[in-house]
Amino acid sequence: MPVATLTGLTVRYGRKTAVNDLTVEVPEGCTGLLGPNGAGKSTLIKTILGFMKPALGGGAVLGMDIATQGSAIRQRVGLMPEIDCHIPGMNAVTFVAFAGELAGMPSSQAMRRAHETLDYCGLGEARYRKVETYSTGMKQRIKLAQALVHGPKLLLLDEPTNGLDPQGRDDMLELIRSVSHGKGIDVVVSSHLLPDIERTCDSVIVMRQGQLATQGSIAALRSTAGTQLEVETRYPSAAFVAALERRGIAIADQEGARYRVRIPDGCADPGRQIMEAALESATQLRGFKPAIRSLEDVFLAAVD
Repeated sequence: MPVATLTGLTVRYGRKTAVNDLTVEVPEGCTGLLGPNGAGKSTLIKTILGFMKPALGGGAVLGMDIATQGSAIRQRVGLMPEIDCHIPGMNAVTFVAFAGELAGMPSSQAMRRAHETLDYCGLGEARYRKVETYSTGMKQRIKLAQALVHGPKLLLLDEPTNGLDPQGRDDMLELIRSVSHGKGIDVVVSSHLLPDIERTCDSVIVMRQGQLATQGSIAALRSTAGTQLEVETRYPSAAFVAALERRGIAIADQEGARYRVRIPDGCADPGRQIMEAALESATQLRGFKPAIRSLEDVFLAAVD
């Protein structure tokens, strides 16, 4: 079952259309939300939370209408915003407990959950420090903690590794992976860092100019479905390339003795064609296998 369903969604700021006739389903699990700057990702998150009213179309999150049930949605959804959201003068445990109370938790339960959540996010020893004294990495963790404290069914993370050093980034990605694959919480990660999405997410939604560019599981989108093969020879060979091209097999990319080749439509036995090209050109063939695109290839093809 999808955690969110949007149909013909259009959201405007005055005369500017930020999201334009968007129809998409957000699947269960961990989903990456991708798109260049200005694609409408942040507006989509605000609309899912009920902060923006659709000009046209609509949708539902966890079975609740985004146009009329924003408050109920926010009680069951956790948001880790891109900007800092702490309250100056509050220590960590008080701040996280306050976030729980804002979501409707009794104060005693919110305080108990705040201690548990801070321990989970690696801030147990710093729980009584004022949040403004935290490092950038610690501030990112407390943003995650306040998003988790009320036990949400869906977690929205907006640039969760923003400003982190390599170790802090690795730690945050491990936390996200733990939440989405070990705690039964559905997660949407909005990020411009494609390696982060590859490490944490099972599927992606790519937006472009307020519209859906592509979506699907990462494994399916990266697959070339047999239309491209990776071929390795012992040495680079121009004669081998020429023999392939005579058979209608184009070179999509080459790195030394490794080739990515594009198989023409209707080619019944591409493996045989490659072996015959190697024999004809006296090239030692080391192997070939279906090619896998990088997520960057998928993203660039979608937004180009």
